Amino acid sequence: MLQLQSSGNYISDRRKRRTRFIILTIFISFVGIGLLILGGSYLYFNKNTAPLDSDSTKSVTVEIPIGSSTTKIGNELEDKGIINSGQFFKLYTRIKGESDFQAGVYELSPSMSLVEIIGALKEGKLFKKPELILTIPEGFNVPQIAELISKNTDYPKEEIIKKMADKAFLKELQSKYKVLPDEIYKDGLYYPLEGFLFPATYEFEEKKPELMEIIDKMVKQSSAIIAKHENETKKSGFTLFEMITLASLIEEESQREQDRKKIAGVFYNRLEKGMKLDSDPTVKYARRDFNVQVLYEHLEVDSPYNTYRNKGIPIGPIASPGEKSIEAALKPVKMEELFFYARPNGEVIYTKTLQEHNAIYKKYRDEWKVWQEQQ
Repeated sequence: MLQLQSSGNYISDRRKRRTRFIILTIFISFVGIGLLILGGSYLYFNKNTAPLDSDSTKSVTVEIPIGSSTTKIGNELEDKGIINSGQFFKLYTRIKGESDFQAGVYELSPSMSLVEIIGALKEGKLFKKPELILTIPEGFNVPQIAELISKNTDYPKEEIIKKMADKAFLKELQSKYKVLPDEIYKDGLYYPLEGFLFPATYEFEEKKPELMEIIDKMVKQSSAIIAKHENETKKSGFTLFEMITLASLIEEESQREQDRKKIAGVFYNRLEKGMKLDSDPTVKYARRDFNVQVLYEHLEVDSPYNTYRNKGIPIGPIASPGEKSIEAALKPVKMEELFFYARPNGEVIYTKTLQEHNAIYKKYRDEWKVWQEQQ
């Protein structure tokens, strides 16, 4: 009897183990299938919502007739090579509740995502490649910006500069962009909008857009960037205009990212001690001669921009500072040094005493002559 009982228990345990094994196997299979389905769905979703060809530069004309269904629109987009799947377009728009697509003739691109395409069709926005792209480098001043605009649009440089100083236009800009300060009207400023034409890339739908539109876009971008730092500016002890002016000096003095806040730290030290900033770019700007080495004979130029003659921050900005220079003006690195010397290769050498600074100047001054000859 004992042997039979033992054998029965053994058989029962085997059956239980087999049952558990079968259940576990089924469970793992279901989990695996589920993961495969989820993974496949994820890939399918990404494939159909991402741009069909993110590197494409071509545009394709697509006509959406009045009363077109999502099926018809999806098929048209797929046939034109704009999206991967017309069927997915129909499914996606139904799930998202997207409708009210506007009839019209569109210029669409395979580089657009599904969300961008849907947005264009809903807004009736005829998506086109920009006819004009303007890239304003960091550190450009008003004459340089005007020259760049002139070369790309055929507006005379003088007309551009005149428009940038038109008081009625400036008042209009101020009413739209509240961060544009009244200091832009100060007597003695060369250009009212100096420092407030943000360095960035701007796109326009026309080859020669209205001059006011070009300038407006730059001021709008500048205002957006400045607004991000409004609280920090209020805490800095500087007015907004002073902060932008200081940022423009930092922009002109630094060629490397790591030096912006250090140069700002030196400027802060000199301001706190009542020393003149002695910034060469302010001399160049005062003389309206931007591409020459500053010589001793130039340092006495009589101008409120010249920081070799005047203490404190100069009368106004001397260039368009990028956001990194604005951040440096607001958050300088704590420095002990009172002097710095910028070499043509971008290296900046910091020193604590005038004697050390003069030694560095004598050591490297001939580099600038060589550099100028090579330009």
